[in-house]
Amino acid sequence: MIVVHHLENSRSQRILWMLEELGVDYEVRQYQRDPKTNLAPASLENVHPLGKSPVITDGDDVIAESGNIIEYLAVKYGKDGWIPAADSPEYWDCKYWLHYGEGSLMPLLVMKLIFDKVKESPMPFFVKPVAKGISKKVMEAYIGPNLKKNMNFIEAHLANRDYFVGDGLTVADIQMCFPLESAQARYLRGKHYPNITAYVKRIQALPGYQRAREKGCV
Repeated sequence: MIVVHHLENSRSQRILWMLEELGVDYEVRQYQRDPKTNLAPASLENVHPLGKSPVITDGDDVIAESGNIIEYLAVKYGKDGWIPAADSPEYWDCKYWLHYGEGSLMPLLVMKLIFDKVKESPMPFFVKPVAKGISKKVMEAYIGPNLKKNMNFIEAHLANRDYFVGDGLTVADIQMCFPLESAQARYLRGKHYPNITAYVKRIQALPGYQRAREKGCV
């Protein structure tokens, strides 16, 4: 039996979604974030030394990291289509998005979250202008321009597409949905990205996604 060690409001939500789409039996073991630090509880270190989520156990095997888990489930439990055939033109495109989601896009979104918190965090009044100035400079010089470049790239890719690769769900969609949802919450508000917006709405309307959401929000 697969056990998903599920941390609330985390990347592990997409693992639940993939398992729902695969129709594989699994158990959800819930973990709550520390209300003060918002970090994962120390009990997750009993599953994997880094104490991070997502992580799954499948029998005696412990599988960590989003992309690794997604590929593991696709190879072990998925049917044809989750990863395009290795000799097809879509294969490397699919692999690209599987790595891009966490390798390129999420670091920018995490940095934005951190620097936004720097501006909002309580601090001595004489330090606040300096902290806000540094945060603003980093956003204007690095994070903002790179986020815009990446969002424009994704928006163009999703033009006239229902999915990231091919005509159906692949591991690329499972990986990319979470960062795009995060982008909508932290970056896209008030900005015009109709293809990304339509894609996220389309994914969130899928029955498998909705079932996973119910199980993950208990």
